[in-house]
Amino acid sequence: MRASRNVSLAALVSVGLLAACSGGGSITDSPSPTTAAPGTTTATGGSSATTTPGTQATTTTVAADTLPDCPVDALASITKPVTITFWHGMSGPLKDSLTKLTDAYNKSQTKVKVKLVGDSYENTADNYYQASAGNRPDLVQLPEYQVQAMIDTKTTVPASKCIAASNFDTSKFLPSGLAAYASQGVQWSIPFNISNPVLFYNKKAFAKAGLDPNKPPASLDEMRADSAKIVQTKASTYGLALESGFDSGGGWYVEQWFAKAQQFYLDGQNGRQARATKVLYNDSTGVQLLTFLQKMLTDKLAVDVGDNTTTGYDNLLKLADKTQPAAMTIATSASLGPVLQVLAGGQFPNILPNDVGVGPMPGPDGKPGALIGGASLWVVDSGDKARTAATWDFIQYLTGAQQQSTWATETGYIPVRSDALGLEPYKSTIAKDPRFAVAGAQLAASPDAPTSAGPVTGPLREVRTVLAKAVAAIFKGGDVKKALDAAASQADGLIADYNARNTG
Repeated sequence: MRASRNVSLAALVSVGLLAACSGGGSITDSPSPTTAAPGTTTATGGSSATTTPGTQATTTTVAADTLPDCPVDALASITKPVTITFWHGMSGPLKDSLTKLTDAYNKSQTKVKVKLVGDSYENTADNYYQASAGNRPDLVQLPEYQVQAMIDTKTTVPASKCIAASNFDTSKFLPSGLAAYASQGVQWSIPFNISNPVLFYNKKAFAKAGLDPNKPPASLDEMRADSAKIVQTKASTYGLALESGFDSGGGWYVEQWFAKAQQFYLDGQNGRQARATKVLYNDSTGVQLLTFLQKMLTDKLAVDVGDNTTTGYDNLLKLADKTQPAAMTIATSASLGPVLQVLAGGQFPNILPNDVGVGPMPGPDGKPGALIGGASLWVVDSGDKARTAATWDFIQYLTGAQQQSTWATETGYIPVRSDALGLEPYKSTIAKDPRFAVAGAQLAASPDAPTSAGPVTGPLREVRTVLAKAVAAIFKGGDVKKALDAAASQADGLIADYNARNTG
């Protein structure tokens, strides 16, 4: 199970989710993104790079004729059903929902049969990279931190080729969703399950502290002020529960905060316009951010629950800890559906579904906006035209408006397309429970800027892990600048080694 963004209902129940379990630094005044020298042009193999006056960085595009074609018409001539294999990273109720969608697809037509093979995101990725050509699936679901690594395998058919060959209309797709899985002028994969971090908070604690339970903090400074009031009034022991998981508080959330400050996390415009060579998180933005969070801990306004490896959601457990609870935490929006399902069972009377508030992830300037999380669908280049066409047909089904409405309602993920919002059951879901609309609204509010597309580099998972260890040390009182500099040096080494092995 992917601890922070792939939530299993059964696992939540088994560990008893939500069971008894003064001034600070600000990063509201961050510097503007650095810009590249204009007027530079280079060319490498089948790609070209150009900058013009006023652009922010070298724009590198991959020539379409160097990429595999997508034979979408191959299904027309088949004489027997085509079976394709789909490796995915869903578990618990998410897996159940995906299985229902797949079963419905299999029954809806006679040309394609889909076989599901599930594991964690990490294991799915590792298995894919280690598999020989004959042992790969036809379709694989992988998270956003695998984008560059997947590109460099040269084993997939880019989605942009399938889009063009089938005249597939992407106009209703969320632009930020598509952008998360595009780089160097190519749409590499299609978003399927979209999430982002949101603020979960205990409305009863807010009311007890004299705060408006329907007005969660929007900025980091407001989050600190609300935490101070919560602690002072003893509404909860802590205002905020922090954690340092690589795929959440120690890694992914740092990328989110950089985007909210409109700062790049990697050079090369986050690796999307030119291959990234180094991290940027040890600059003033990163130092101010981690100093701010560290001070919340030292001032006893927040509590550090570690890297969330004990249960996968130790931070959520703190919201109803019977002895030393926290009133707020940040977690993936994909956990909303499963959390509410568990609480609706009445197993934890100290916090019921209606006691849970959801707001945008607090940021430096108080504005919403977020980077894409979740995962996308990659067409594997099997060399079999019929299987490739079948895979693309299934992707079009999974990302259809009606399927996305159903999927989002059952899981808490954000629909990848706008025309799903007005369809049942999602339409009624968000009308009855606006909490399900928070993540989508936050994403829609992202500024139209290059920093709104997250970082891509081959070893991003490892880079996040290195940073998470530094964040954990900082939360324990370590020197912020030294910890970030050491992590940056190690991360840069990982990137350099990866690039040396994958470019030439």
